[in-house]
Amino acid sequence: MDTQNPSAPPRAQSADGGNPLGSRHRTGGVIHENTRHTARFVVIGNHLTQHKELSLLAIGLGCHIQSLPTGAPVDIKSLTARFKEGTKRISDALRELETHGYLRRERVRTPTGRIVTRTTSCNQPGHRREPADTDCPAPRPRQTRERAPQPRPRKALPAVPQPSCTAPALLQQATDVLTGLRRHDPRLLLSATDTEHLTPGVAAWLEREATPTAVRHALTTDLPDDPLRRPAALLAHRLAAHLPPLPPYRTPDGPPPPTRHPLRNCDGCDHAFRAPETETHCRTCRTTAPHRS
Repeated sequence: MDTQNPSAPPRAQSADGGNPLGSRHRTGGVIHENTRHTARFVVIGNHLTQHKELSLLAIGLGCHIQSLPTGAPVDIKSLTARFKEGTKRISDALRELETHGYLRRERVRTPTGRIVTRTTSCNQPGHRREPADTDCPAPRPRQTRERAPQPRPRKALPAVPQPSCTAPALLQQATDVLTGLRRHDPRLLLSATDTEHLTPGVAAWLEREATPTAVRHALTTDLPDDPLRRPAALLAHRLAAHLPPLPPYRTPDGPPPPTRHPLRNCDGCDHAFRAPETETHCRTCRTTAPHRS
């Protein structure tokens, strides 16, 4: 009677299939297989690699820059030659790192009198010290913790010309000119606040019969090669310094003014223009599409 039932298992199988970690660790999640580095490595903080506001490109570029030896070129041209992301994406990523304190870019004068841009990589924003001379990270100094630098008040932008007409169509056309500048130079990516400040200046140019193309050319031609620390200030200066003169019929000694038609939006390009109510397209659209004239 002591014969065992051969069809019965010696013991019940566990629900997790013998997994020693239990059912809580069946699938998913990264598993690290680490080997200790002894040469050619750099220590990078998780505050950079896991930053919640930086883009993936900015994080990767920040890690790359921190791994470079002192003196390695990190200008936009050199980085674009090294990576395939392109000038605009590289420029935007550098601006992200600069905004969050991982880069400082300053214009300095060399002993020969040349103006160059000096880039400082900060592996821990808010803690300034002398840069290391080797690939390896410098030992953390044991001293009183420095206070993070207080943000400087932003200097007001230069004043811009003001138009006599503030029609919504005219202001919208001026805004379109400003927001399109970044397509001609990525450094001219403007904030909403800067765009709002500059819009009346562009509108004053358009009111003086300058075409959007002429305004764009005046703002983007002969820009300096170095990074623009305050592009909005440069644009404000150009709008004020190079404001075109009033048309002859707007001056006191000029001929009598012609009939001034109200502003309307072109049915072809949606830009503002002055014309009788019977005209539906601006001069540019009529020129490029003669069948509309």
